[in-house]
Amino acid sequence: MNFYYWFGYHLSRLAGRLLFRFRVIHRERMIQTGPVILAMNHQSYLDPPLAGSTCDRPIYFLARRTLLDVPLLGRVLPKLNVIPVNQEGVDRSAIKAVIRVLQAGNGVLVFPEGSRTIDGNLQAAEPGLGLIIAKTLAPVVPMRIFGAREALPRGGGRLRLSPRCAWSDAHWPACACDVHTSNILSR
Repeated sequence: MNFYYWFGYHLSRLAGRLLFRFRVIHRERMIQTGPVILAMNHQSYLDPPLAGSTCDRPIYFLARRTLLDVPLLGRVLPKLNVIPVNQEGVDRSAIKAVIRVLQAGNGVLVFPEGSRTIDGNLQAAEPGLGLIIAKTLAPVVPMRIFGAREALPRGGGRLRLSPRCAWSDAHWPACACDVHTSNILSR
């Protein structure tokens, strides 16, 4: 784990706990060794750091290539294990990079929807994930973020502090976040 990733990881965990009362439920279900695909919905810019903080090891993230054009982000994101992806069509180089990362025994966070949701509803999956799974046979851990959209919605402009919880359904080896912990835990 390089210094930048280590710093971002611990900063994300600390900020998640202090600002959102973030906690992980069923952390033991997270695959901590070997290749793994973490597949989750995408509602907010908070999704990658919160999802990354659920793992006890460095993971790789897919991020849209245009983020690397932002001066500070362009220097920092590659050091945070970001794999740039072109959202215009199928980006074969990004798919190949993900396959190489998985074959090396690492974990990758992917958003099958491809971009953040506008209305909070799940979107149709973009092509590519099925090919990655078929080529690598890496296990897939479904993750779900509940409430990140309310904290920092697409186009919302400002951060809203509210409680969060990383949560997993008993039938899925997964993690997620929720605004109203009591609603989730009473299911």
